[in-house]
Amino acid sequence: MSDQPPQPFFETDTSNAEIRGRWRIPEDANPMDVPLDKIDPGNGNWFEQNKELEVFRRLRAEAPVHFTEDSQFGPYWSVCLFDDVKYVDTHQQLFSSDIMNGGIRLGGRPMAEPPDAMFHLPMFIMQDQPVHDDQRKVVAPMFTPTRLAVLGELIRERASTILDNLPVGEEFNWVREVSVELTGQMLATLFDVPQEDRHLLIHWSDTVERIGDPDYFETPADGFNEIWKCFEYFNNVWQERLKNPGEDLISFLTQGESTRNMPPNEFLGNVLLLIVGGNDTTRNSISAGVQALNMFPDQYDKLRSNPELIPNMVPEIIRWQSPVAHMCRTAMEDTEIGGQKISKWDKVAIWYLSGNRDESKFQDADSLIIDRPRVREHLSFGYGIHRCLGNRLAEMQLRILWEEILERFEHVEVVGEASYLNSSFIRGITELPVKVHRG
Repeated sequence: MSDQPPQPFFETDTSNAEIRGRWRIPEDANPMDVPLDKIDPGNGNWFEQNKELEVFRRLRAEAPVHFTEDSQFGPYWSVCLFDDVKYVDTHQQLFSSDIMNGGIRLGGRPMAEPPDAMFHLPMFIMQDQPVHDDQRKVVAPMFTPTRLAVLGELIRERASTILDNLPVGEEFNWVREVSVELTGQMLATLFDVPQEDRHLLIHWSDTVERIGDPDYFETPADGFNEIWKCFEYFNNVWQERLKNPGEDLISFLTQGESTRNMPPNEFLGNVLLLIVGGNDTTRNSISAGVQALNMFPDQYDKLRSNPELIPNMVPEIIRWQSPVAHMCRTAMEDTEIGGQKISKWDKVAIWYLSGNRDESKFQDADSLIIDRPRVREHLSFGYGIHRCLGNRLAEMQLRILWEEILERFEHVEVVGEASYLNSSFIRGITELPVKVHRG
């Protein structure tokens, strides 16, 4: 086995329409009809068509460690059972997250040398130890119990204002009016930037997931050009915080020994990590909670009769939605998972979504059960050194929001079909038509 990694896998100059068309899954496709060795669970079409759960139900039954040889991401393994996902996630020396070894997303490939910095955005979640640990510690003080308590008061105030301004009895998009609005306001607070700029933060977070979408960008390179506007914005913030540091994420980065001298692409990468991490998990779980409670009305009745179940319901919603569908790792030596031989440099996708629906771990896993026992053992925040840094903040936003919803409304009613993001990384809901009804 060679000690040198293979060549990187890039298609930044190929049109997004060409890439999407080449790997398009027809809308009438049935995951059960695709030959097992041809299934590509990472294709975003499955997610946009809301068929991804069928894909993973089949893989858990027939090939829980599955190899996809041909895809727009190149070859990769899918790990689908709870215990196997957790094993990979907690063995970081054996399975690397480092961007030079392929990073945490499908499509990344090991590199002997960094590519053009335009497309190479290191961030601490895509670093191995000790760099990962050193940079993570820099921003960890934002999420101490003392700071979370202060943020909790602010979340309640903002959630109340958002809910009080909703049009009672009229149809609107819950995603845009509630989920995006609350998370956007909190992101602006974490970075201490003007609230009127929160929509820029959401835009850059959305851009990260839409780099390959032909409806937004002609080529991935066009998407990266848009993302670099985020650098221009936060570089100005950085310069100001060097002079007047505060208690915000950028100030922490300017002061941290391991972060104060980052090159531009690494600074941008870490800023984007903090934006996406602070937006997507919470935002899509807020939307999913409304969707799930409408799908399981007995649980909605249970919640209304016993609001004290909210703290247990929140992690159950996060398990049920699994807003980060997968992370990737790269095998650093020949090994074995679930009886399958994994070679050094192989790309391994660990599917949190699938592990969270593993019936051997969660009974009746496809159902939302708001008083489910031991639900905090879910995979959605990851395990090991890369466990989500802001998990308590995400849970707090959901908890407070649902407390305030129950104070005001008898029912948040889903009145139309949801629309979903074409992404196998962020499991996103883009539209959720609802009406709110007062008691």
